[in-house]
Amino acid sequence: MFFASGTPHGLRHNPFNAIVVPRPIGWISTVDATGNANLAPYSFFNAVAYTPPQVIFSATGNHATDGGFKDSVANVEATGEFVVNLATWDLREAMNRSAAPAPHGVDEFELAGVTKAPSRLVRAPRVKESPVHLECRHVQSVRLPSADPAAPNILVIGEVVGIHIDESVLVDGLVDYTRLQPIGRLGYQDYTRLGEVFAMSRPGWP
Repeated sequence: MFFASGTPHGLRHNPFNAIVVPRPIGWISTVDATGNANLAPYSFFNAVAYTPPQVIFSATGNHATDGGFKDSVANVEATGEFVVNLATWDLREAMNRSAAPAPHGVDEFELAGVTKAPSRLVRAPRVKESPVHLECRHVQSVRLPSADPAAPNILVIGEVVGIHIDESVLVDGLVDYTRLQPIGRLGYQDYTRLGEVFAMSRPGWP
């Protein structure tokens, strides 16, 4: 089948985010200008640069109905900081609880049942139960095209200034994925957990 984007496709749901898979989950913690904490997961998230290390997450959808998701972007732009907490198999239910469209001012750490831990270089707290955290400073936000002004698409870019890794997931100086057990986002209501891991050496030239 083929369909042009934005035209009827005849499927039960838009297949776009079921095709670009799996996507890492950016479990973003922030504080507002007065210190109130916010925690929300973003499935449009990834690493985009090595030196300096940088990550992105994108807030999409109708923020009039998507509750706390709007707070993350507003908080990052107000304070210039955020933390990425790794979403793992053991934390899947907590991560999902933090996705609820809670009203402004609700503490999603409490809603999710996770513990705040202080960061080293930024004000936003970390999810203590997560084995990996990326402390980030805001680089810029990019307003992407949107078909509906009430549903803006905002890309947030952050520079990673500090990295926390729990010793329990390190083996011989390497991150052990089987111990880490990250989860990823698929389409619809679906997620995935780490399965088979294989290695391939990048070829040289000539």
